[in-house]
Amino acid sequence: MQITLDNPTTAPRPLGPYSQVARVQIAGGGALLYLSGQIAEGGDVATQSRGIFEALDALLKAHGATLADVINIRTFMTDIDTLAEYASVRGEFLTGTPPTSTTVEVPRLFRPEALIEVDVVAAVGAPAGPLPK
Repeated sequence: MQITLDNPTTAPRPLGPYSQVARVQIAGGGALLYLSGQIAEGGDVATQSRGIFEALDALLKAHGATLADVINIRTFMTDIDTLAEYASVRGEFLTGTPPTSTTVEVPRLFRPEALIEVDVVAAVGAPAGPLPK
């Protein structure tokens, strides 16, 4: 197994001393991409969500993937009552079969202005196998 940590120059820079993407090569030539949590600027959840999905898209593209390759999404919100706003934007970016998902309300995020943070895992490059019986 080979693991590569990366901060692609074609995507937003990290906000601290961490890697944006961990690429784990898997058997059969594919890879799993673990993306760090993303936040974005803006005054409301919808604006921040749009910025987050644009950043996730750029990070995935730097590794030959798209948002269609996302298999897991984890969302942290400071106000779960804004879930519908987030879901509306998420639906614009994730248009296929929905990935596995966790959404939780938290009291705050690492930046006071952040209302939402999203991280994803994507699978790229390996053909899907048959489902177990």
